[in-house]
Amino acid sequence: MKDNNEVDNKSWLILIFLTIVWGCSFILIKKSLIAFDPVSLACLRLGISSLAFAPIVWWHRKEILWSDWMKFLAVGLTGSGIPAFLFFFAQTQISSSVAGLLNSLTPIWTLIIGIFIFRLQFNKQKLIGVILGFIGAASLIILGSEDILGGNPLFGIFIILATVCYASSVNMVQAFFSNTKPIIISSMSFFLIGPPAWIYLIFSDFTLTLQTNPLAWQALGAVTILSLFGTVIASILFYYLVQRTSAIFGSTVTYLMPIVAMMWGFIDGETISILHFTGMAMILAGVYITKKN
Repeated sequence: MKDNNEVDNKSWLILIFLTIVWGCSFILIKKSLIAFDPVSLACLRLGISSLAFAPIVWWHRKEILWSDWMKFLAVGLTGSGIPAFLFFFAQTQISSSVAGLLNSLTPIWTLIIGIFIFRLQFNKQKLIGVILGFIGAASLIILGSEDILGGNPLFGIFIILATVCYASSVNMVQAFFSNTKPIIISSMSFFLIGPPAWIYLIFSDFTLTLQTNPLAWQALGAVTILSLFGTVIASILFYYLVQRTSAIFGSTVTYLMPIVAMMWGFIDGETISILHFTGMAMILAGVYITKKN
């Protein structure tokens, strides 16, 4: 698999838009946790997104290669399904700022998976970048106190696992769906993973929480915005960006997102310390080195 480095202005604009939208996702996750448990919220995000995509699946049904359903499912699970649960669980114990910082590891995992599974070209310089990025992430998790990280720092491992999922998904999109419309990739992925989420919600205490918790509708509003903008619109644009550029370039949106995530965290009263900036600097330096020609 080749790493295409030709990036035009349109691709940069999409990258900036995704940075803003996904950078705001962490604070929306935090606000939605005020009333619902992580599993219900993850299912809500997937379920709402699947409903939004359902008409698109029907409209494009004749263009969809249904024999590729397992590939669509794999992209859906790694790109949205599994990470949705991991992020909601992680942010019960760590701040939205740190979640945004650790999410910056996605480009590094994209490179690693691309090298060992999809045969992406590799050199010593990129190895240095990978090591530096991991040291930055480890400094946030291992050295961070509860006051600095906003909870149990070990929950940051959930974010790292989510970045592995994201990296797997973006590599699969470039390898398997380079000629497939981005809107079909997104809609089919959620068409397959959405129904189980709704089944869970039907048999959970979701409706009871809506009726009894005064903050439930506020939380539902946050997760709805997260679903429509951070999942539906953003996923279509992201897969389009990967097709226009490369898996590596597309994943670099995650090292711009911490800027937005930290800004929202600061506004919301989270502690921003020198450790945040040190860890972020090491992660971003690692990503820069892996991208440098």
